[in-house]
Amino acid sequence: MISVLILTRNEELDLPGCLDSVAWCDDVHVLDSGSIDRTVTIAREHGASVSMRAFDNYAAQRNAGLALPFCHGWVLVLDADERPTPELVTEMQQAVAHVQDGVSGFRMRRRDYLWGTWLKHAQMTPFYVRLLRVDRARYTREINEVVDVQGTVASLNAPFDHFPFSKGLASWVARHNAYSSAEADLLANGTAVQGASLRQALFAADFHQRRAAQKAIFYGLPLRPLIKWLYLMFVRRAVLDGRAGMMYATLMGYYEYLIELKRHERLRERAKLPL
Repeated sequence: MISVLILTRNEELDLPGCLDSVAWCDDVHVLDSGSIDRTVTIAREHGASVSMRAFDNYAAQRNAGLALPFCHGWVLVLDADERPTPELVTEMQQAVAHVQDGVSGFRMRRRDYLWGTWLKHAQMTPFYVRLLRVDRARYTREINEVVDVQGTVASLNAPFDHFPFSKGLASWVARHNAYSSAEADLLANGTAVQGASLRQALFAADFHQRRAAQKAIFYGLPLRPLIKWLYLMFVRRAVLDGRAGMMYATLMGYYEYLIELKRHERLRERAKLPL
């Protein structure tokens, strides 16, 4: 009833656990973007179908994944460091077996972990649309991509787990250094602040439309890195997640600071000012 899509690049550490968590599925696809480790070998050893595509941006890569020849009409989209819980698997199977025609996606809660601690309060966006009708979804935005679903998005109760620090802090920092460069480009050319509508941010019916509008407004704020740190620490109450929560809030503030510094660098380059 459900196929699985996993996007990979050099995921030999995380992929085995991800594949074990979807062993219930008879149609697992791995879309790899040029791994030089054992990722592809591991995928094939687990019986997954492997396709290759050079990476250009996140939305295009996911859209290419949705175009693969799935055996089922529904696909669960995962990254290698994510794991659906057994409770979620059961709930997904029951949901698609009795789904109404107008429903084209399901939203589910993601639990992010740092050093074994669930970042229950510190996590910025806990809900993601990951179970999709194959022919009714498309991703937009080159970095931190958003899925557009043609139809209604329903909600599931059970969570899936995410381990973004599974390769260590250095890997997380390197990855977000790359993300910050892409985000700075979008900010510098004005793309990131398009759709900055307060009405959408507060009242849009779709959760992801609200999040996109909120993010566009947030990118226009002064002192954004400090605001994000304060928001995570004392509004989202990251302090209740203990040391892990405070560490995560600080890392996310650092990430915003990198974006802002690189945005100014891009603008100085355009103005031909010294770097």
